[in-house]
Amino acid sequence: MPHTQHPIELLRFNTCGSVDDGKSTLIGRLLYDSKSLMEDQVEALEKSADITGGGQINLANLTDGLRAEREQGITIDVAYRYFATPKRKFIVADTPGHVQYTRNMVTGASTANLSIVLVDARQGVIEQTRRHTYISALLGIPHVVIAVNKMDLVDWSEARFQEIRDEIEEFLPKFGTFHDVKFIPLSALNGDNVVDPSTACKWYQGPTLLDHLETVHIASDRNLGAFRFPVQWVNRPNNPTNKELHDFRGLSGQIASGVVRKGQEVVTLPGGIKTKVKDIWTYDGSLDEAFCPQSVTICLEHDIDISRGDMIVGLDRLPGRAVDLQAKICWMNQRPLQGGKKFFLKHTTQTVQCVVSKIESKIDLQTFEQEPDPAGLAMNDLGIIHLRTAKPLVFDGYETNRQTGAFILVEQGTNLTVAAGMLMPPTEAVKPEYADFAI
Repeated sequence: MPHTQHPIELLRFNTCGSVDDGKSTLIGRLLYDSKSLMEDQVEALEKSADITGGGQINLANLTDGLRAEREQGITIDVAYRYFATPKRKFIVADTPGHVQYTRNMVTGASTANLSIVLVDARQGVIEQTRRHTYISALLGIPHVVIAVNKMDLVDWSEARFQEIRDEIEEFLPKFGTFHDVKFIPLSALNGDNVVDPSTACKWYQGPTLLDHLETVHIASDRNLGAFRFPVQWVNRPNNPTNKELHDFRGLSGQIASGVVRKGQEVVTLPGGIKTKVKDIWTYDGSLDEAFCPQSVTICLEHDIDISRGDMIVGLDRLPGRAVDLQAKICWMNQRPLQGGKKFFLKHTTQTVQCVVSKIESKIDLQTFEQEPDPAGLAMNDLGIIHLRTAKPLVFDGYETNRQTGAFILVEQGTNLTVAAGMLMPPTEAVKPEYADFAI
């Protein structure tokens, strides 16, 4: 029998932390030491060494692409880099450390499997450490690495490393969502414990950062429980020359969660009509089953009035459906959010009008407590709001399903994205009172 090779797994991760903690240098070191750079990139680094690095290669220049970033030595925008090792492929988002760029950090971390929070060993735990760890928890990122950087500047003190670890472990239980937190002492500038084990740190016996990134178990992070399929496009080829496709009608999109099989009973929402899956198509042909995050075209046994923005779900665990929603948001606009404002709400594949009916609280990132009834939310503030939509939303709570529990708010008139939001769990699921086709 021919050997079937499994596709190499993809890990998405982001780096975050305060200004000058070494995020860009860390990613540069990962790329440089894992031999993931092209020859021309290495040459460009060496050429820029005399300009920005005082004669030394400046690894941060691999991600700090904006001229302002290089001049100031800070990260402003989110930089994405792609690299691979024989064990795994990676997409890394280098996110800014400044408080005023919190919104960029939320954007870069929203799709991550793992978050690396850098801590300067000299500075220890500061407000940005708490802020970024909290946002990582808020975004439901299942794996976190606390990378204690610049350990060479504190003489690789085990006591200092333990002190930082104890302080972080004291507030982690308040977040309640992390099930995998790893602490790694390293020096991004010198490359200790990044790709290669450090010879200066005898007391640390754990994996290097790259070892951990290559081996952390992410397969079970996918939500394979409840089937959710937001319809993106009604696929009608209308090809008169192909008789097989003449009457073809499929529903195309990406599976948000769960598994779907031929013959499976499903219900279309918000229409509430029950039917069965007749076929599942991909570019490579028909499948007996498919799972998230595959992009597929599903054919149903009956021609149902269904369009973009509708959702096909499994019958085992039903989502909620409501017009009154409660959500945590990160406000991203310079103009503060006020109650009563109207927006477009983009959720999965649909866009609806909504109004912010109430700003319930603002989250104090020093204490992680809620300040009730704030006057508004300023840029980069995190808070809890109530929304009312023009038509019911079919959704799960964000903690249950990151795909169907997430949304963005878009300002009417300017089309600016002004908030990223995470829906609270629905108060009740869709009631199973469907129009049932006789099969």
